[in-house]
Amino acid sequence: MQANQSRGHLLTEQINPNSQNLDQMTAVALVDLFNAEDQKTIEAIAAARIELAEAIEITSAALNNNGRLFYIGAGTSGRLGVLDAAECPPTFCTPPELVQGILAGGKDALVKSSESLEDRPEDGAQAVIDYGITEKDVLVGITAGGTTPYVRGALAAANEMGTKTIFISCVPIDQVPCDVDVNIRLLTGPEILAGSTRLKAGTVTKMALNILSTSVMVKLGKVYGNRMIDVAVTNDKLYDRALRILQDLTDLPRAEAETLLDKSKRKVKTALLMYWNQIDAAEAEDLLAQQSGDLRSALKA
Repeated sequence: MQANQSRGHLLTEQINPNSQNLDQMTAVALVDLFNAEDQKTIEAIAAARIELAEAIEITSAALNNNGRLFYIGAGTSGRLGVLDAAECPPTFCTPPELVQGILAGGKDALVKSSESLEDRPEDGAQAVIDYGITEKDVLVGITAGGTTPYVRGALAAANEMGTKTIFISCVPIDQVPCDVDVNIRLLTGPEILAGSTRLKAGTVTKMALNILSTSVMVKLGKVYGNRMIDVAVTNDKLYDRALRILQDLTDLPRAEAETLLDKSKRKVKTALLMYWNQIDAAEAEDLLAQQSGDLRSALKA
């Protein structure tokens, strides 16, 4: 889309008929309207379930093959990608380089608006080079309106080198086509405040990223049942969570769970394997390494 072309036809830019008198609503009416409109995020996720599943399969396969996951975006979309990436190390004990967020404008743009930086496709292409993205990796471009040049430039550059590409947008494909491996379209309709895509579009994007990253980590063996067995025990809250996971899965008293966790160097997965297989920490670590960190495979082995 050219800079001088109108974007008024885009779904995310249209006027919401349910909020025509927004400035005259009571506080309760405003809350009710937001609540009613936000229900559409659930419907949008359900409608994109197949594409989300494809993205999960592609990404987990890439990460199992020494690849990495990158999110790229500008403004709210980019910040959501950075947020999701930042939450992976504490939740799943992943190295910081495994999941990364790239934001137009860099770290400064996290707290200061820098939307003008999204208009340069060559900057997006350069980011792909700067981050050393290769054909082994996955690049997820996030842009609510679908037209952000920075994101589209990055995806085009990634496509040329054979990187797997995923597009997350809140406009229909026929409005804004994009040549990628997986096209995820989260159609929540016009915003209550016309064009303010930090609202429903932002919410549904966060939901999609939650599903994508969490499901990929499940596929990578970072979860046992529904417990985060690779949690990084870095504060009191997470230490308590680690102990409760051990207690729930082993029926050990808290004091014995503490001893076990300490012997495992605060690694829940290692502690569980030590307990269930009656082996020491070094043996448990070796066994997990042989099974690419998958606890169930290690138990079978």
